Amino acid sequence: MGAVGSVGTRILAGCAFRRIRLIAIVWLLLWGYRLMKQFPAIGVCVLALALLASAPAAAGQKYSSWSEIAAAMRQRLDEAGDAYAGGDAAAGKGKVNDAYFGYYEKLGFERAVLSYVSGRRASEVEYKFSEIKKLMTNGAPLAAVRAELQLLGRMLREDAGKLDGKDDSPWATFIASLVILLREGFEAILVIAAISAYLVRSGNRDRLALVYWSSAAAILASVVMALALQYVFEISGANQEILEGAAMLTAVVVLFFVSNWMINKAETEAWKNYLDGKVRSAVAGGSAFALGFAAFLAVFREGAETILFYQALLADTDENRGMLWAGLAVAAVLLAVIFVLFRYGSLVVPIKPFFIGTSLLLFVMSISFAGGGIKEFQEADLIGVTPVGGIEAVDILGIYPTVETLAPQALLLLLAVLSVWLAARRAGKIRKSAGEAPAA
Repeated sequence: MGAVGSVGTRILAGCAFRRIRLIAIVWLLLWGYRLMKQFPAIGVCVLALALLASAPAAAGQKYSSWSEIAAAMRQRLDEAGDAYAGGDAAAGKGKVNDAYFGYYEKLGFERAVLSYVSGRRASEVEYKFSEIKKLMTNGAPLAAVRAELQLLGRMLREDAGKLDGKDDSPWATFIASLVILLREGFEAILVIAAISAYLVRSGNRDRLALVYWSSAAAILASVVMALALQYVFEISGANQEILEGAAMLTAVVVLFFVSNWMINKAETEAWKNYLDGKVRSAVAGGSAFALGFAAFLAVFREGAETILFYQALLADTDENRGMLWAGLAVAAVLLAVIFVLFRYGSLVVPIKPFFIGTSLLLFVMSISFAGGGIKEFQEADLIGVTPVGGIEAVDILGIYPTVETLAPQALLLLLAVLSVWLAARRAGKIRKSAGEAPAA
């Protein structure tokens, strides 16, 4: 009877927890919707909390430790070496892909490394998978292929040891949860804040709603995409990488267009209107759509993956889920603070430097997204991998040591410099024809 009573108590406790969670989600949704009208930035963050909380946790893994997953991956890598030794390079690459997409990504190994080890380490391991497949494609000597397979196996074993030995205290869970949202949301909040501040400074405050609602729509779309990828569509890991890469490269085009448009406004009409004391440059319909689309893509490009990160963290956290949600909430507040500081701090910056600085920030973001987008295509075997020595991966800046990622970034940098130079030249002609001297 005591055992039955204990089970009954656990069931009632579980039901009570789910009811409290449901009430909290509904309350967050209502509060977030209300805040969207008064304070859109914080409203978006609150909606993000509600939607992330409503997403179901990932299904439990059949492995009891990260070392077991690493051992399964090493077995697939051994099979890849055997297939290549037998003269079947295609089968060998298939086994490498099985290890990467079926274990490293699908079972959350990559996300765990990003959360508890480092982004640089995750990039190093990902590129090692790609380098091995390239060796097989090029018909490299068997000894060289086996050496790289063994090195990758050691890297996976080392990371598994770190993950199995990680601190499982409440504060460790809190920090991991905090870092995930800060890392994934920082770039998006900067883009939204920059666009919002630009609209206010250029006299187009009425366009702010488009940017905020585009951000909220991206959050909702991220939740739908995450759930669809996990429960509806049977999409391969490679195709998922292609989707993510396409979203990031689309964001590159939009952000580059917006930043170029801003720098031209800063150096011509906006600068001239400022001298006249009338900062009222209108945003055309097409440009307004581009601004909203840029905000949408900035959030959506990592939104679904962020949700999957938290689902993996939930599956790996049994006793400290309260600290997980606390870390997420604090990260959302910190992102809101960053938004407020940028959005309102920009009001004290002279208008011309502000416009130029905002444009350059978006240029940098587009260059960063370009590296990330190409990297996704590399992981999907859509683009090759040509390593570059002497350069280390800087994940937060989208810098990766390959020719294929660095070349388009160098081209974008050259185009950005050219765009700034042309805008400055046009501004000089306007000042000369108007007989005005540059502001100090």
